[in-house]
Amino acid sequence: MLQINSQELGKEVEVRVERWMIPNPKAVHLEEKVNVTAEILCSLQVDCLPIVGSSMNPVGIMTSKMLLQAFLIGATEESIFNYISKDDFYIVRASESILELYNLTYNYFLVTDEKHQLIGMLTRKEILQCLTSYIEELNQTSHTAEVLDVILDSAYEGVAVVNQEGIVIEFNEAYSRFTGVGQKDAIGRPVQEVIENTNLHNTAKNGMPERGVIQYIQGQPMVVHRIPIWKNEKLVGAIGMLIFEGVTELYRIYDRFLEKTMQSTAGENEKPKQESLLENVSIERIIGTSEQIAHLKRITRKVAKTDATVLITGESGTGKEMFAKSIHELSHFKQGPFISVNCGAIPEQLFESELFGYEEGAFTGAKKGGKPGKLELAEGGTIFLDEIGEMPQIMQTKLLRVLQEKEFERVGGIRKKQLKARVVVATNRDLLEMVSAGSFREDLYYRINVIEISIPPLRERPTDIPLLISYYLTNLCKKYQVPEKEITAEAMSVFMRYTWYGNIRELVNTLEKLVILTETRIIDIHHIPNYIKRSDFTGIPSLIQQEVIDKEKEVLKKVLEETGGNKTRSAEKLGIHRTTLYKKLRKHGLDK
Repeated sequence: MLQINSQELGKEVEVRVERWMIPNPKAVHLEEKVNVTAEILCSLQVDCLPIVGSSMNPVGIMTSKMLLQAFLIGATEESIFNYISKDDFYIVRASESILELYNLTYNYFLVTDEKHQLIGMLTRKEILQCLTSYIEELNQTSHTAEVLDVILDSAYEGVAVVNQEGIVIEFNEAYSRFTGVGQKDAIGRPVQEVIENTNLHNTAKNGMPERGVIQYIQGQPMVVHRIPIWKNEKLVGAIGMLIFEGVTELYRIYDRFLEKTMQSTAGENEKPKQESLLENVSIERIIGTSEQIAHLKRITRKVAKTDATVLITGESGTGKEMFAKSIHELSHFKQGPFISVNCGAIPEQLFESELFGYEEGAFTGAKKGGKPGKLELAEGGTIFLDEIGEMPQIMQTKLLRVLQEKEFERVGGIRKKQLKARVVVATNRDLLEMVSAGSFREDLYYRINVIEISIPPLRERPTDIPLLISYYLTNLCKKYQVPEKEITAEAMSVFMRYTWYGNIRELVNTLEKLVILTETRIIDIHHIPNYIKRSDFTGIPSLIQQEVIDKEKEVLKKVLEETGGNKTRSAEKLGIHRTTLYKKLRKHGLDK
């Protein structure tokens, strides 16, 4: 594991938890009532309170959202025990480094002493403040290059970094050993001259990430990742890595190999057919590397191994069915069928017969011999009830009975059938709000909400947008048999800032229009629909961004004065490459 000595690299910034934590935060005891806890939270004007046991040991957290949910179901006089979160927090010691915590997926960190008693609390706000100070300190000293060198040379994989012009600005020892090109010889040259068959310079120009692609270097097929670097929503370069990610990456490589092989051997009028090794691995087809998606994938893998009923929530178009299929394919029900039922698409009068089936003669027009329902068809597999918030109330009652007793009857039948399927449900509606309004049964809500998987909207994970665009753009070009298209960095930046109210479904529809209607190979800003461009207000820099710009200019002026205008010494003092210095000087008008 990479370790950086913070005392050596940032002497002015203390990165231990005790320096940044909220000391002795107001805590609420586990037996306290919901209404009292709400009053405390309001009086302190905070969003979260730590929950402690009798010996002041932290046992959970209570947020304003959790309290609101408790109020909605009328639990004001109840103990907070049933409403606290026992998952979204992490216990740390005051002596730990925040550099070891920032990449964890928790939102709250409770600090304890040797007796495991609560003495402090950290939120993402305090962690961000610490990291900001740490980075600012590094940027103002000559240690920046040292830190980057430690990181690059500690990596086992080959790592190369280029600026937006495709010039190599970092080249680690592992890459140097593999290519035979020295680090000093590589830096400052166009990446095409250093790494054969590379596409890293194009990634730095168009912002299109590429993961797990094959690149031949010195005659050897290598697995590479190409990742764009964004700073203040502007494309500034790209990172290339020689990396191997295990069996899943092998499967993808094998799929591509089969596809190319079959295409080359198939006749002109034949369409190549193949069975992808990843065909049944839906979770690997869920695209995204954000913390939110990584966290949801971990939960999905864990939940799939149980028989528990799962409630998947999220806005329309976020991919709820994809997670449902993942649960099915990772469970011991995977040998059985996956039966999907859209509860909002079935007329109320037909709902019961569709779900439970019917016997011969059950009603006028009933099919001879009867017909099995969806629950029966799902035997040995998974029944997915999508948009369960649209289910008629009379059917809610009947479904509750099925889930409780694990049996059902066909319409017009007298023989009970066992429910032998896993149940997964999904909704884009707020079921708790519906419970409060009386339009959804409270007992059914708690029956289906054994485990909840909440999928965040696309606007809350913008770092996943380039990956999604890269994947769907390639597939849509294949679908419509048009030359593969690229998106400019400026267009990608607009896409990353758009709110995507229709989530992934809207993104795919937009890309589909662009693939069909754009006649050129390059998709630029002027091709993007006006309603997307109108929502982009980023031309006006924020006050914070302007402060950063002004601070950078001030530092550059000071260093130039100290070195008498010597660019080489200035670059060395700032810990950056000369190419980077010249670019910064031009940016601030200091190159005259």
